[in-house]
Amino acid sequence: MTELLAPDPAGIARAASLLLAGELVAFGTETVYGLGARAADGEAVARIYETKGRPIFNPLICHYSSAEAAFRDVSANDAARALAAHFWPGPLTLVLPRREDCPVSLLAGAGLPTLAVRVPSAPAAHALLESVGEAVAAPSANRSGRVSPTRAEHVMAELGGRIAAILDSGPCPVGIESTVLDLAGPPTLLRHGGVTREAIEAAIGPVAEATTPAATPRSPLRSPGQLASHYAPRLPVRLEATSVRADEALLAFGPPLAGAGALFQLSLRGDLVEAAANLFDGLRALDAEGATRGLAGIAAMPIPTTGLGAAINDRLARAAAPR
Repeated sequence: MTELLAPDPAGIARAASLLLAGELVAFGTETVYGLGARAADGEAVARIYETKGRPIFNPLICHYSSAEAAFRDVSANDAARALAAHFWPGPLTLVLPRREDCPVSLLAGAGLPTLAVRVPSAPAAHALLESVGEAVAAPSANRSGRVSPTRAEHVMAELGGRIAAILDSGPCPVGIESTVLDLAGPPTLLRHGGVTREAIEAAIGPVAEATTPAATPRSPLRSPGQLASHYAPRLPVRLEATSVRADEALLAFGPPLAGAGALFQLSLRGDLVEAAANLFDGLRALDAEGATRGLAGIAAMPIPTTGLGAAINDRLARAAAPR
């Protein structure tokens, strides 16, 4: 049975003790809920992959209570320190070379000489990491490839009975995963997310953008979130919809199209921050309602590609990709 813990001192202490004992605990961050394991415990990390059904060539993000703690496990360059000063705690993940004495399980990094690290800003997550006192590996707390969870009830619906506990931190305010930037070589954006490319470039200058790679066990991904098909509901997703059929659910942005069989509004006023926070809630809600009503798919209205729109469009493109 999965315990549902309150984000108070007793709940945080219980979650920390379970993690240190090798159990899996989900917890809310500012981005999405993560499925946490003690990163130095190879068996616990392996259970993350098993529980999610996640391919082992897809590395995990390690979460820390501070930049100083993260930089004890990876080698930070000037760009990393500048970005940490600007955006940590916050929704930015940096991929950096592992230090020789890094205690994190190699499995957490898919066997690569690099590690993806970040410092989350959500108060309960920060308190949990402080209490654990070491790195916690935590991908999104859902089955691999499915829509990421932004509420404790999403986690319970998918993983209840399969993990030790969920630290119920309330809804995630950012609502999409962290941006991932590779700094092991020339700065390269691996995944759009909660920190915009424009903000990163304002801090360190131009960054390149990676294309979606082909991944195999012998050729691991550089970071999570790079699979072509990901963040997917059960219903197929149609992008850039300018009309909608009666047998489709509509994911609306701005004034909605008429005629849909079901509707979820990301942001009536066209606010990208509000839309990002609502995205995964919307995909989950329309998927459930569409299944109940026998709808054929989800039509997503166009969303601007500027600012957080780049991350939203990235998630929608992966949700719509062939599976």
